[in-house]
Amino acid sequence: MILGRVGIERILDIQKEMMWLLEPACKASSPQLADSKKGSARNTGKKAPPPVLKRISHLGCLTTGFDTLEQPLVLVQTACRNIGLELGIDVYLAINCAAHELMDYTKGKYETLTGTLKSPEELVDMYVDLINKYPFIIALVDPLRKEDCQQWSNICNMLSSKCYLIAEDASKIISKLVIDQNIQVPKCSGLVVKYTNQTTITDLIELTRILDGQRHITILGSPDGESSDDSLVDLAVGLGARFIKLGGLSRGERVTKYNRLLAIEEELAKNGALRSGEKYLEFVDFAEEAILIDAELDALPPTKQGQMLPQSAQPSLAED
Repeated sequence: MILGRVGIERILDIQKEMMWLLEPACKASSPQLADSKKGSARNTGKKAPPPVLKRISHLGCLTTGFDTLEQPLVLVQTACRNIGLELGIDVYLAINCAAHELMDYTKGKYETLTGTLKSPEELVDMYVDLINKYPFIIALVDPLRKEDCQQWSNICNMLSSKCYLIAEDASKIISKLVIDQNIQVPKCSGLVVKYTNQTTITDLIELTRILDGQRHITILGSPDGESSDDSLVDLAVGLGARFIKLGGLSRGERVTKYNRLLAIEEELAKNGALRSGEKYLEFVDFAEEAILIDAELDALPPTKQGQMLPQSAQPSLAED
C-alpha cells in the first residue's frame, strides 16, 4: 500500500497549512506563494485557522477560488515547502479533472475557467504543458470525456510515460467487460472500478484479472451514495488494486474506510507482508509500445486476405 499512516498524516498537515495560507491575515505577508521558505517558522501570536467545515466541501475537498489553473498547484507547493515536504519525493498529486462536468454542450468546448473555452485538442495541449511543468502530478482522472476517443489516444501517446491517465466516468461500461471482453474503452493506463450492489465479488475478481491482462492499473473506488461499510478497503487490498479512491479526509463514512486501511497496514507490517510502494509508479509508454508493435508487424510476412495475425502481434485492449 502506498498510502499509510505517514501518508495520511502528511495530507492532513498539507491541508492545515493550505488553510493557513488562505487566511486573509496571511495574504499580505505572502502575496507570492512560491517565495515561501522551506520549514519557515510561524508567529506564535497568529490566530487559529478557520473551522474546517467552512473550507471543506461535502466531497472532502478544500474549496477556494483561483484565477488560473496553476495557482492551486503553487499553493500546494508552498504548503509542502513550509512543512518540509518535497513534491515528487515525499508527496505526489493526482488531479480529478472530471472533464464531463466541464463541457459546454452549446459550444462543444470545455470551460476550464470561467469564460475560457478549449477544444478537445487544446485541452490535451494544456495537460501536456501542465505535466511538463509540474512533474509531481502522477495521475489525471477523466481528463477527457469518453466521446473524445482520438484525444484519449493522443494524450496517452504524449503523457503515458510520465503519469497515469485514468478513466472513471469516461468508462462506465467497464463493468460489462466481464460479459464481453471485446467492449472498447478509451485508450488509457487505468480504470476506476466501483463496487455496487449489482457487482459481485466474483465479478470484481474477474474484472481485475481482465484489466491486469490488458496491463491497465485497477483502482477501486467508492460508489455514489457512500456508506460506512469499510469492506471496500479489504476488497481493494485483497484484489491487489494499485490504488484506492476514497475521497477527502472528512465525514464519518470516509474516515471509517481510512481507519480500516490503517488497521490492515498495521497487520501486514506485523506479519512482515507489507510491500514497498516503489513499483506503484511504473508507467507504460504507449507511444514507445506503438513503435514496437509497428516494427513487429513490419517484420511479419504478408498475410493472405482473411488470415489472422499471430496472437502476439495483435494489439491489446489498451491500445484500441
